[in-house]
Amino acid sequence: MDAVHLVALALIQGVSEFLPVSSSAHLILPSELLGWQDQGQAFDVAVHVGTLIAVLAYFRHDLWRIFVGWQAHLRGGAASPDAHLGWAVLVGSLPTLVAGFLLDGHAEVLLRSALVIGLATVVFGVLLQWADLQGRKTGTLEDLNWKTIWVIALAQILALIPGTSRSGVTITAGLAMGLDRESAARFSFLLAIPVIMGAGFIKGLELAQTGSNAEWLDVGVGALIAGASAFLCIHWFLGFIQRAGMWPFTIYRLFLGSFLIFYALL
Repeated sequence: MDAVHLVALALIQGVSEFLPVSSSAHLILPSELLGWQDQGQAFDVAVHVGTLIAVLAYFRHDLWRIFVGWQAHLRGGAASPDAHLGWAVLVGSLPTLVAGFLLDGHAEVLLRSALVIGLATVVFGVLLQWADLQGRKTGTLEDLNWKTIWVIALAQILALIPGTSRSGVTITAGLAMGLDRESAARFSFLLAIPVIMGAGFIKGLELAQTGSNAEWLDVGVGALIAGASAFLCIHWFLGFIQRAGMWPFTIYRLFLGSFLIFYALL
């Protein structure tokens, strides 16, 4: 794989996995505008593994507290806030995992066009800003109730539509249900762990069945770049939204989505 091609795709995956800007909207640009060939299944698996390692590393302390809380709960103790958060992440991921398994990638194939991605980028960008303006922004992760968890969980299914942005739609739902910005983002990132694991597992199975003639050095470098950029992106985003809110991402989505729509209608 060309070095520029490799670095660009790994950075796009690493950064857009957690920013509310849609990885699909960015990944379609090189293929449509520059004519870049598909990077291959092995590279897809690698960058997913990279972003998974990044989110596991960043939230390692939270995940350890969840594990300890689960152990205490399973031994008969009271459900601590950490144990409750663990169950919330697990339950909140199930609808998307089930929907993704049942659809088996059909939504991605049928809806992956510049027009659909452009429209979804614009519409869900507007909804993100609406939720940021209208939400109470007072709730924390300790305030998560099952109504909020299920609303976010069901909203995450919409991320199967290319251009929606998984992080974007879950943060939107969290804000709309009254969570503060950091809590909505943190819950979104924790929800990404089982979802990325599920997607990586399915892609890994497909890779094992079809085989690959990938350059493994490219695959390793791609995973490293995606993971490092994702880790830095999570850290930057959690601080940035406290100061600036969601409007920079909404404006960016409006410009990007409008460009994709214009390009599709030419």
